[in-house]
Amino acid sequence: MDSISLIGMASVFTAGITIAIGAIGPALGEGRAVAQALSSLAQQPDEANRITRTLFVGLAMIESTAIYAFVVSMILLFANPFWDKVVQQAGG
Repeated sequence: MDSISLIGMASVFTAGITIAIGAIGPALGEGRAVAQALSSLAQQPDEANRITRTLFVGLAMIESTAIYAFVVSMILLFANPFWDKVVQQAGG
């Protein structure tokens, strides 16, 4: 097996693992945040605006973790820095 195929397989595998782990964590965190927000809204309906605003800011921050994992996986698939090095060594 040549090094280009090995790097290709490793990149695809790592991108898949990155997305899998990078999506599970934020999904669990968002679910827990929404559950706590709904519990808080049930206990204090007068504070609905403040709780909702804080919830959305928190959800945006949690979701940014999943977006970072997605960006890393796209870099591994389409802009892998190891490809150039392997192609240069193979060609020259």
